[in-house]
Amino acid sequence: MSIGNYVTDVARAVSFLSRFPVPQSVFSGFDGRLSRVARAFPLAGLIIGLLPALVFLVMLGLRADRLMSALVALGVQAIVTGALHEDGLADSADGIGGGRDRDHSLSIMKDSRIGTYGAISLILSFAIRAAAIAAIARAAPPLAAALGVLAVAGVSRGALVWHWHRLPPAKPDGVAAAAGQPGEGTMHTALVSGCLLGAILIWPSLGLLPLVTCLLAAGLSTVAFSVFVRKRLHGHTGDTLGATAQISEIAALCAIAMSL
Repeated sequence: MSIGNYVTDVARAVSFLSRFPVPQSVFSGFDGRLSRVARAFPLAGLIIGLLPALVFLVMLGLRADRLMSALVALGVQAIVTGALHEDGLADSADGIGGGRDRDHSLSIMKDSRIGTYGAISLILSFAIRAAAIAAIARAAPPLAAALGVLAVAGVSRGALVWHWHRLPPAKPDGVAAAAGQPGEGTMHTALVSGCLLGAILIWPSLGLLPLVTCLLAAGLSTVAFSVFVRKRLHGHTGDTLGATAQISEIAALCAIAMSL
């Protein structure tokens, strides 16, 4: 793996996962398939998470209320990402919660309108994450809390790649299938880099126990959701990828908050 190719994949991953502009030159010769680019998702998640984490840190430094700071940071994150993963969570909740069977669930997930299950999932996602981030800020110094939030952005993207690799596409003609599927090496690179980024940011600032519980919570929640999706949909979709990132992020933040 050459450094130049990896840097290019990071730029492509940032472009896919966020609204940040990147030079058009990084797409030279790119066929649109993300099967290899996925190895750079954790580092791209870290880059994308820098602005929300910085906003959170500044607000804490100005002695703003911790819960308010957490909600503002999550709002900035949603703007930066275009609410990409939140959209996947809502569509997955509507499809899985409201579908009679596999085909009906997949049909609902294609509908751009949001239903009751989707709305509830978004409310709970923002509420639980904000509460967890505020709890971290109450138990740790502002910089350490911000670094923890930043680390989870990388860890959750690694979890997304594992889900993507382990499950076949639910629809052979779907968007997820057209994007390709990460191979074993790509998945391992994403997982290792996500864990390393988490260790570098969490261990020195928050301690070993929060790091271990963060990784365990993210991993177990991802495995559980993937098993459920395999049984219900027989494979992944673009929506379940986003839902995986959200679910693992929620689990990781709650685990850190509960271990401090």
